[in-house]
Amino acid sequence: MKLIRVMTALFVGLGLSACAMSDTATRNTPPGNELIAAPSVPALKVNRVIVDVPQSLEVSEANRYFPAGDIVWREDPLGDRHAQVKAIVEDAMKKGVAGLDGPTTVDLHIQITRFHALTQKARYTTGGVHDVEFNMTLLHPKTGEPLAPSRFVEAGFKAYGGEAAVAAEARGETQKVRITEHLAQVVRTELTDPEGFKAVRLGLLEMFN
Repeated sequence: MKLIRVMTALFVGLGLSACAMSDTATRNTPPGNELIAAPSVPALKVNRVIVDVPQSLEVSEANRYFPAGDIVWREDPLGDRHAQVKAIVEDAMKKGVAGLDGPTTVDLHIQITRFHALTQKARYTTGGVHDVEFNMTLLHPKTGEPLAPSRFVEAGFKAYGGEAAVAAEARGETQKVRITEHLAQVVRTELTDPEGFKAVRLGLLEMFN
């Protein structure tokens, strides 16, 4: 579902008027083209970020190029990977919504469905993809009720490997840093761009070069 449909439902759920938004979207539009003008999204303010990393997600510690499992994370010490992933995503989402100060206040619920960073083997050889997927839901800040249907977001992006990974780490661009910054941008785009975040599909050559 396109984000604009989610936001339209949000207007209905909060009982707000979209008149001002429509006026902005159609202003300076040639006569007769009003219906195809780019839609706007309501200006939001995020009251609270809630991140859920279900215990049902399977963790893999196998040091292979493509390990099975839902969670693959190695930069923190061996431990509770669900908690580690939750901390990363919470930090990213808070960065992403910082500064949003619109009149419509919501809670943001993120449910992780997949979090694949690179294994040691892939990190220092071929590289690959940081494969992160989640469901995003806007909630009423007082009742906790969903304001619109959840949106499934694919937020994968290219992961460095080999010499590029070593050079990135020397610059301070660890996997955690890159994933945090990327997810922050993804959620900000989801909340401010009518089209939402557009995942880039990488071919095999792009992944490993």
